[in-house]
Amino acid sequence: MRLRFSPSAKPADKERAGVDGPDGQPRVVPGVVVPPRAEAVAVAALATSAPPLGSSGAMAPDGRPAAGKGSVVALSTQERSAILSGQERVTAVALPAPPAQPRRLGVIDIGSNTVHLLVVDAHHGAAPRPAASARVPLRLVELLDDAGALSAAGEHALIDCILDLRRQAEELAVYDLVAFATSALRDATNSDEVLARLRTVTGVAVEVLPGEDEARLTFLAVRRWFGWSAGRLLAMDIGGGSLEIGAGMDEEPDVVASLPLGASRLTRDWLSTDPPSQRQLTALRRYVRAQIAPVVGRLYHVGEPTRAVATSKTFRSLARIAGAEPYSRGPYVRRVLRRSDLESAAKLVCRMPSSGRVSLPGVSASRAAQLAAGAVVAVETLDLLSVEEVEICPWALREGIILRRLDTLNFG
Repeated sequence: MRLRFSPSAKPADKERAGVDGPDGQPRVVPGVVVPPRAEAVAVAALATSAPPLGSSGAMAPDGRPAAGKGSVVALSTQERSAILSGQERVTAVALPAPPAQPRRLGVIDIGSNTVHLLVVDAHHGAAPRPAASARVPLRLVELLDDAGALSAAGEHALIDCILDLRRQAEELAVYDLVAFATSALRDATNSDEVLARLRTVTGVAVEVLPGEDEARLTFLAVRRWFGWSAGRLLAMDIGGGSLEIGAGMDEEPDVVASLPLGASRLTRDWLSTDPPSQRQLTALRRYVRAQIAPVVGRLYHVGEPTRAVATSKTFRSLARIAGAEPYSRGPYVRRVLRRSDLESAAKLVCRMPSSGRVSLPGVSASRAAQLAAGAVVAVETLDLLSVEEVEICPWALREGIILRRLDTLNFG
């Protein structure tokens, strides 16, 4: 015996779903519906063993406890007898449509230091859930020649990397794969040629994000993570090639800035010894402050932030050195980095060689060499913006890309 359901029933039909009385008017018995009599018997039998409904206190129009959409209701003895004798009949069923299937999305992030693949399972109305990730430390910013072009070796390494990540995405049954590049390829003088060859060989079309779009998408991720109750947000992200800043009340920031203050870029251009000398650090601080200063007035103009937030590996590493919880504890643990603790961590990092920094909590071997420059940027940014503490956000640019993509998908 097969029960036939009507997931596409209109709301009005759902209100009327139930048993017809002697006067021909439907008696409201929400959630049950199946025409012929034999099938109605099956429904009644199922309903006999169903638990009483209405614990929520909601009532149907006839005064009976209302059932939720898709529920099997408990019929009275009189109603069951009426159905079995043919005096009344079940005329409609209104059950909800089955839930939309999740979409598996992938994003390839070609950064200045590493190339990341992030795969998430996306459900309508829910936060994307990480399914898999991979990272390759290519250090593209170090593979630019004196003319600012990506070297042949760098291009070949990038092509091999994208081919491998695309294969991994296919094995993971990724429904939609998005690839983007940030400052290293954005600033390369041969960027157009490299991207064209990359698409021809790998079949992956890579979008180069302008710096301000990078800041906007990072801000979107921060806003979605903290929600509207966070008020006016100030978001900061120190990447390998640039520093992104965004501020505002909504999902679209009122002010964005992208500055050439990435940790890897500054290490290459300003810190020639390991550890850096005091003269090098002083010169770097002056340069960083000169770059940030023009943005300060624009940020003050939109108002003081309710919450200052930092993303990126640089801030996460500095927060761990300053005593924040390890990231093995998961993303929902609150992590705060106070400026006084940041300054102490920065002093420690700047006087240690990169080989010694690896022993510090939260510092990976691939990031140790550039952490001193990143620490200088972090300290000077918080100082110039008069920020006493930042909260570390686990979402950043990649999540912003995914969230923006999800906004365009139809989950129906």
